[in-house]
Amino acid sequence: MEFNQQDNNNNSVISIENDAVQLSYARLKTPCFISKSFSIETNIHQLDEINKLSLFPLISQDDIDLLIIGTGTMPKFLSGKQLVEIQQMGVNTECMNSESACRSFNLLLSDVRNIGLLLL
Repeated sequence: MEFNQQDNNNNSVISIENDAVQLSYARLKTPCFISKSFSIETNIHQLDEINKLSLFPLISQDDIDLLIIGTGTMPKFLSGKQLVEIQQMGVNTECMNSESACRSFNLLLSDVRNIGLLLL
């Protein structure tokens, strides 16, 4: 799926495929993490691998208030324990399918929000 770029944010998502995401300046294989000034391919492949230890190196690269998690074609959700653990880090989370996650990320990024996107 392709997206229209609304602004000149370098980390805006241009398009997403089954195994990759195209940013304004780079193509990343999924799973990957993207924020306003940082992007990297990760080794978090499943939702149950998300915890403080796996997220800290990613979210510490930028000031992030909200982490959107794209879970593939179907939305899946974090456990209550995972939600509490992440909230203790000062980060709220939202899980949704990957296409919706990319659209939401672009919208919030253009609104100059402290946002992160984790695509599984």
